[in-house]
Amino acid sequence: MPAPGVPLERLGFLTIGLFDPADPATDHETTLRTVELGERLGFDSAWLRHRHLQYGISSPVAVLAALTQRTSRIELGTAVTPLGWENPLRLAEDLATVDVLSGGRLNPGVSVGPPMHWDDVKGALYPDTADAEDFSYARVERLLRLVAGEPATSFAGREGVVEEWSDRVQPHSPGLRDRVWYGGGSTRSAEWAGDAGTHFLTSSVVKAENGSTDFAQIQAAQVRAFREAHPAGRASQGLVVIPTDSATPDQRERYAAYVEARTPRTRSPQGPAGLLFAPDLLGSSEQIAEALYAHAGFREVTEVVFALPFSFAEADYTQILTDTAERLGPLLGWSPR
Repeated sequence: MPAPGVPLERLGFLTIGLFDPADPATDHETTLRTVELGERLGFDSAWLRHRHLQYGISSPVAVLAALTQRTSRIELGTAVTPLGWENPLRLAEDLATVDVLSGGRLNPGVSVGPPMHWDDVKGALYPDTADAEDFSYARVERLLRLVAGEPATSFAGREGVVEEWSDRVQPHSPGLRDRVWYGGGSTRSAEWAGDAGTHFLTSSVVKAENGSTDFAQIQAAQVRAFREAHPAGRASQGLVVIPTDSATPDQRERYAAYVEARTPRTRSPQGPAGLLFAPDLLGSSEQIAEALYAHAGFREVTEVVFALPFSFAEADYTQILTDTAERLGPLLGWSPR
């Protein structure tokens, strides 16, 4: 049993929502049920990944809108929405609408940069403006201004008999601007998030920096850099965590095979960007808690968003979330809501 540290204040989970392209409705319903389960188990938050032109959730804001009607307490987030695919004005309208429907429970997480496979998709995404699009942090700044209620147009007032125009995004949801997160894996992103006054999501992927390939130390340094820029901001760590306390022998075998297949990529930086992937944490809750307390990145945060493995079945997610809430969480000093 690890020695207790600072109690974990918030425990969340993240799902990608993979689906069978021949029957997408069934697996989207599974995602809704998984989040409903998370609320019953007392999790603080549930987050959806964003996957364009893949067999995962392509429109998390739409799925979150459905979840606002099937949950009442759990916070709902995106981790993360890549803004290269979005018009900030239209996204601001969607986010505000979902936040209003949820009663102020939305935590939008965003990132920047060109869309993946840019050369292949730009003709469909931006057929006339691809060369002029700005994928820098300025795109987040536009979204933040619009969500905050700053003017989006120079026109406001009545037109005709019934048309009322607002000069800012409607509906306006007070407080939403203060719940925007930036997802980053570099010190530059961490510092920018702090300077912009957003919260900071750090995941199981970071960039190798300053000659170091120690994932945990790099992640910890990024969280500290964020806090230096924004002491009142929230920082959350995300790792793939798979407790096996109540798992069946078949589940344990499949989980071990999943982790083994993903482990080689964690041994050295990957790709031109030098990305470092964190090892998945697999074992009993006691073993995972011990590993987390030894993890420099975990020791810098008081909230986490543990990622569910991509391709598991609903029964697997039920087992993992139940063990996380009932066994692992309490070992980390967390109490269910």
